[in-house]
Amino acid sequence: MADRRLQVFHAVARHGSFTRAAEALFMTQPAVTFQIKQLEEQFNTRLFDRGHGRVALTSAGELVLAYAERILGLSDEMESRVAELTDELSGVLLLGTSTTIAGYWLPRLLEGFKRRYPRVIPRVSVGNSQLIETRVADRQLDVGLIEIVTDNPLIDRRAAGSDELQVILAPDHPLAQRTSLKAAELADYPLIHREPGNAIRDLVDQFFSNAGIPTEDLNVAAELGSLASVKHLTATGHGFAVASSAAIRQEVAEGSLVGVPLEPRLHTPLEVILLKDKFRSRLVNTFADFVTEEIGQISTLLKN
Repeated sequence: MADRRLQVFHAVARHGSFTRAAEALFMTQPAVTFQIKQLEEQFNTRLFDRGHGRVALTSAGELVLAYAERILGLSDEMESRVAELTDELSGVLLLGTSTTIAGYWLPRLLEGFKRRYPRVIPRVSVGNSQLIETRVADRQLDVGLIEIVTDNPLIDRRAAGSDELQVILAPDHPLAQRTSLKAAELADYPLIHREPGNAIRDLVDQFFSNAGIPTEDLNVAAELGSLASVKHLTATGHGFAVASSAAIRQEVAEGSLVGVPLEPRLHTPLEVILLKDKFRSRLVNTFADFVTEEIGQISTLLKN
């Protein structure tokens, strides 16, 4: 187990900020500052230059960072190898998911994984797909579950499955009885849109753009970051939205929402992402393998 001071130092160097390092480590900023001060006193030199809300490594700090990365990597490897000998998977898993995956897929995935590995502690962050991709690339998360196909060279992506997107409407909406809907048929109606950076928003904008309807011409009634809010505002008749068919199954079964396929059909990818060049523990690899297989099986069942 690595020296906590080195872990804190590494986080500050990586984030370039005491505040962001504290957030990533779930510590207070004074506690982070204290750990860095102790390390600087041990080496009798400054490791960071501070100013204008950012910190930069000194020459000594650059040297310490090089060794810290090697030490922390060896520490992770040691813990993983010992765990493999005992055949007991445990520890904290830093997981990030998009809002749609968190709303429908994640409960099933975590329930199945926890049943197999009860000593694992998932620590889940929820945000749009772009944010989760960034946090995996920045080493803030071990695994990400997103709805975009990333081309980030730092990311190892696994295509797990796909989910159909549908127009969702209140049962009394004028279009609710349609069997499919084209972009031109939707363009004049109020749209309950997702927030910028959301993968479904990007797909919807592209759907209209492909039909010759610029995004600035859409009749946007609201932009929401919460899937629950999107479904509520749609169900109460304030407009139509586009959402994952898996995420609306319960509301459609209950009769509070109607789902209508788009024409042409539109699907969102379901991707599992990890950092390429980071040593991956048995826990991270096992979880990534598990969710990739489970998402694939569930998405196949939903299509049948």
